[in-house]
Amino acid sequence: MRRFVLMAGWLLLYPVWAHPDVLVNGEPAPLIQWDDLMPEGYGAGLMELFDSPELDQIDDYSERGMELMRQMMQKLSSAPVVDDMDGRMVSIPGFVVPLDSPGGMVRHFFLVPYYGACIHVPPPPSNQIIDVHFEPGTHDDNLYDAILVSGRLTTETYSHEMGTAGYRLEAYSIQPYKASSYFD
Repeated sequence: MRRFVLMAGWLLLYPVWAHPDVLVNGEPAPLIQWDDLMPEGYGAGLMELFDSPELDQIDDYSERGMELMRQMMQKLSSAPVVDDMDGRMVSIPGFVVPLDSPGGMVRHFFLVPYYGACIHVPPPPSNQIIDVHFEPGTHDDNLYDAILVSGRLTTETYSHEMGTAGYRLEAYSIQPYKASSYFD
């Protein structure tokens, strides 16, 4: 039994021990998840917007449909952030929505939790969009793949025609991301 407990403990702790956080300029940038950017309980309140039984019955272009869309967009673009995240060095996986790409290099982009976000209406809540600045930039030929971005996160709002970001990240490192690659 003791051997089983030791083996189970080793299997649970090995990935954490063997693969420390990404280091950026000598500072740990721990991996965070998108849920970490939402205040506790926020998701439940957001679902109320989409949970209305009348939603399926309303024509998108009717007066009522347009009003519901306006309310939804207002709520999504003013989603609360987690103040404790301000100033933290982090690593987070996501997908690129380029905001500019002069010469095929993307230096300013939104990082979003899933492919196609911001292209579809409605966009994700603002606490699920990160405004990323990265010099010297990344090539725009790999925009369909998930990336891992590491840098300093701040709670700053940025509005663009593609959506509203509740966070800003000054990126120091961008690398390809596969869900298992962080723990390989």
